[in-house]
Amino acid sequence: LDVSDEKNQVLTTNIWLQMSWTDHYLQWNVSEYPGVKTVRFPDGQIWKPDILLYNSSSFPAAFLSSGGHPSLPPGIFKSSCYIDVRWFPFDVQHCKLKFGSWSYGGWSLDLQMQEADISGYIPNGEWDLVGIPGKRSEKFYECCKEPYPDVTFTVTMRRRTLYYGLNLLIPCVLISALALLVFLLPADSGEKISLGITVLLSLTVFMLLVAEIMPATSDSVPLIGAPGLPAQAASLQPGQRGDEHRGTAARQQREPAVHRLPQPGRHALRPDPRLRGGVRPHGLLPHPR
Repeated sequence: LDVSDEKNQVLTTNIWLQMSWTDHYLQWNVSEYPGVKTVRFPDGQIWKPDILLYNSSSFPAAFLSSGGHPSLPPGIFKSSCYIDVRWFPFDVQHCKLKFGSWSYGGWSLDLQMQEADISGYIPNGEWDLVGIPGKRSEKFYECCKEPYPDVTFTVTMRRRTLYYGLNLLIPCVLISALALLVFLLPADSGEKISLGITVLLSLTVFMLLVAEIMPATSDSVPLIGAPGLPAQAASLQPGQRGDEHRGTAARQQREPAVHRLPQPGRHALRPDPRLRGGVRPHGLLPHPR
């Protein structure tokens, strides 16, 4: 099991495909040919059902006396798989492998299903194989009366979250928490703006890492990117508030401070109206020298 091409939504599986069919033209009587129970033919000299998606190598075919032909070809299959990244990295993916004949209908080739055997599955470091349930179905086309059977196996796998949790999820949550701690610094502090810019750049790097892993689809957005957008917006607020604080302080330094005196102080400092015209009030004599 290999989902290394997750960005292009391609599933690569290495499968031993077990097929068996009966060929009535390749039957013989064991009593007439004693000791001959199995006959082997080259791969190109026998008829085979065309239900392989991709075969990695050619192999010799063995036939039994009853005409039965057990086929165990190793195959490497590449199939398209829709990757739903909404719950990344806690997602469960369902990829379908559909097998059927390209040129034979149900009246000429009846396709039956066997349960998938996963006892020889080799564990994958990124995915856990949950199961491979199978289903047989028939489809009718307008051109033909006969049905076209197919067998579909659904590969259900769950992502292992330890790697992404330690290297992506926990650092992203901690950096998002630092964006909230920026508001605890004083507005006139130079470290407030520096910390906000550092948090913004760190979140941008983490968002780029997530974008490189995820497929370029607009059907769903991973929830791991949801806390990053508010944290990036919050990291921009300290810089804006710092600029407003510096602008207010500069205006206060340029403008003179004007204070209104209380009412008693106004009367004490108000000049006598009799002194405005230069006339000495009555009773006031010049000071003798």
